[in-house]
Amino acid sequence: MDLTIYQVDAFTAEPFKGNPAGVCITETGLDESLMHSIAAEMAISETAFLALADMRLRWFTPQVEISLCGHATLATAHILKESGRAACGGTLFFQTQSGPLAATPHQDRIEMDFPAPTLDFTVSLHPQVLPLLGLRPEQVVATAGFDSKILLELDSAQTLLELTPNFDGLKQLPGRSIVVTVQTATPQVDFISRNFAPWVGVNEDPVTGSAHCALAVYWGEKLKQLRFTGYQASTRGGVVDVELSADQRVKLSGKAVTTLRGTLSV
Repeated sequence: MDLTIYQVDAFTAEPFKGNPAGVCITETGLDESLMHSIAAEMAISETAFLALADMRLRWFTPQVEISLCGHATLATAHILKESGRAACGGTLFFQTQSGPLAATPHQDRIEMDFPAPTLDFTVSLHPQVLPLLGLRPEQVVATAGFDSKILLELDSAQTLLELTPNFDGLKQLPGRSIVVTVQTATPQVDFISRNFAPWVGVNEDPVTGSAHCALAVYWGEKLKQLRFTGYQASTRGGVVDVELSADQRVKLSGKAVTTLRGTLSV
C-alpha cells in the first residue's frame, strides 16, 4: 500500500524553523499499529493522521499517541488548504480525543480553536525535578499543573535560555512534560517559553501549540490581557499568536510551510 506523506514546518513561514509535523491524510482510518510504525519512521515530534470519512484526527509521537497537538493540527489544516480540500475562510472541524477542534485557514495563516486548560497552583514538584532541570528554587517564580503537565515561570530569560536539563534523569520520574516561561520586555513578544517532554520521546519540543493554551491562561490571569504573542525559544524557534475567549477556549494562530511531499510504501 502506498500512502502520501507530508512534512510541514508549523508556526513559522521559513523552512527548517518552527516545529516539523508529519501529515498523513486517508479516506478511512489506518490501523493503529500502522500509525505507530509510521510515526516512529518519521522520527519527528508528532505525526498527524486524518481520516476524511469522519474527520477523525489523531496524533502520534515516535513512542505514544497523544490527546492534543497544536502544531500538527495546524500542519493538517495547511495541507488541506494547499491541496485544495479546504478554502480560505472556511472552518474545518476535526474529531479528536480532546473533543471537536476547529481550524480556519486564512490567506497567510491558520487559526485554531482549542480548549483552555485549568491551572492547578497547588501542585507539588518531585524534589528532583528542579535539580534535573538545572534550576535552583529561588529561580522559580511560580508553579502550576495542567493536564498532567507542569508549568514553571522563571526569574529571567537568561535562566530559561541557559537550561540544559538532564533528560535521562527526568525520564526516571513521573511526568508528561514541563513548560518553562518568562515575560519579555520585547514589544513584538509578550512571553517566551521552552517545553521539555522526554516522557513521550521528545526531549525538547520545538514549538508547542497545546502548551500555549496553558501559557495563555497563565499570562492572561497574571497580566490581565486577552491577546498575546508567544515565542518558543527552542533551537528552531517559532511564533504563536494566542487569544483567550470568554467561553473557556483559546484561539491559536500561526503560519506553516510544506518542506516534504512523498510516497510511503507500507
